Amino acid sequence: MIFSRKRADDARHARDERTTEVLDPQETGESSPQAPARGPYDVSEAPDTPRLDLGSLQIPAVPDVEVRVQADPQGVIQQVVLVHGDNALQLGVFAAPRSDGIWDEVREEIRQSLFNDGAAAQEVEGEYGIELRARVRTPDGLTDLRFVGIDGPRWMVRGVYQGDAAGDPDAAGPLALCLSGLVVDRGQEAKPVREPLPLRLPREMAEQQAAAQQSAPGQREA
Repeated sequence: MIFSRKRADDARHARDERTTEVLDPQETGESSPQAPARGPYDVSEAPDTPRLDLGSLQIPAVPDVEVRVQADPQGVIQQVVLVHGDNALQLGVFAAPRSDGIWDEVREEIRQSLFNDGAAAQEVEGEYGIELRARVRTPDGLTDLRFVGIDGPRWMVRGVYQGDAAGDPDAAGPLALCLSGLVVDRGQEAKPVREPLPLRLPREMAEQQAAAQQSAPGQREA
């Protein structure tokens, strides 16, 4: 089952109903911890902005970006893809060790897998470090892909761009804003390295799925 949702509408419903005045620390004489200038953020340091909560991954509200979530009948999310125009960004989040990041190893495995499939991948320096760019053959023809990896505290986010954004980072636009505003809620429980972190449907989407499942038997009987 696939759910699709526009982020511009989510922003209006995700905001807290309370109004909070933000004071300049210099005016109050107090110092407050500063969040990193750019994400993906760990949940412990994330700025307070409207986001779509998928459990381990929270996606910021960016106008005109559509969030497409594919889940199985039990509501377990199998795939998350952000779409803006002809560009797409597929997202994944994985467990990592405390000490070292895993993107270097994962990137090499992706490169080798592409090579085995007859596609040459090129390493280039990107906004988050070394990226992989490749052109692969699909049933629809040749498709450009750009793989981006970001290591965080005990997690790694992997993004795969398609469309013009795969060859030209400047074309990513709102999708790049989504990537830089992601929040990862790793949790404290021990997990095997590289295991996908659990993603769940938000309540609204889960209710839609439950309603669809309840109506399905009646439709068959009719």
